Amino acid sequence: MRMLGSMPVRVLDDRHRAEALAILDADPVANVFVASRVHTAGLDPRRLGAQMWGYLRDGRLTSLCYSGANLIPVAAGPEAVRAFAERARAQGRRCSSIVGPVDAVAELWEILSPYWGPPRAVRARQPVMATSTVPDVPADPAVRRVTMEEFDIVYPACVAMFTEEVGVSPHTGDGGVLYRARVAELIRDGRAFARIEDGRVLFKAEIGAVTPLACQVQGVWVPPDLRGEGRSVSGMSAVVREALRSVAPTVSLYVNDYNTRARAAYRRVGFTEVGTFMSVLF
Repeated sequence: MRMLGSMPVRVLDDRHRAEALAILDADPVANVFVASRVHTAGLDPRRLGAQMWGYLRDGRLTSLCYSGANLIPVAAGPEAVRAFAERARAQGRRCSSIVGPVDAVAELWEILSPYWGPPRAVRARQPVMATSTVPDVPADPAVRRVTMEEFDIVYPACVAMFTEEVGVSPHTGDGGVLYRARVAELIRDGRAFARIEDGRVLFKAEIGAVTPLACQVQGVWVPPDLRGEGRSVSGMSAVVREALRSVAPTVSLYVNDYNTRARAAYRRVGFTEVGTFMSVLF
């Protein structure tokens, strides 16, 4: 492996914003998370809360890698992946996950795994699904935007979902300070949806990333004792309808391939598979 200085990778700043957004917006569904951060904060690392690495070929920016709490390759072919992997190895692991298109993440992890140790989990295939069509299944009329007055009702459901999905509590490390702040931010921004009855959450979901071209649904959850009743279908129908109306022209999400029940529910709402992600969790 060549020395870091020989590789065509640089940390980008706002001078590269237009070029970076052109790359990101070329695949608005796959890149919705990173694009949402750049649309909102630009590329200055202090505002972005991360570094954006750029890979140049013949002096032209062709690939990106978001390096923050997550390591996310964007439009990265084999040469760019190797360059990003070398930079990541040189600085040491600072992320809690590697996530993104399956081919790029698999190659990144193949290079980095001898240095970054065993992961906590590897989600090898996560179908990326999207829709731009209003669902033809009925929406749950009781699903609505959550208010800040309902934070203490919704937050335990968010923790339960996170713990079930990721395998660790979001309170690990900082006691939940960052996670509480993120949930509150989504509620204030009108991007948290739920059906709440008698102080209990019966369905919830959030829109975690938004760009002018797409948004990404996350945190879909139904209490275990109520699963199998179709609540996720009618709940997601409500969320997708509102998202298409007031948020973005395409709604996306990604899901573990072994979660066949969720995939079937999303297909009923109109989602189709448009790509595949892979996640390595630390």
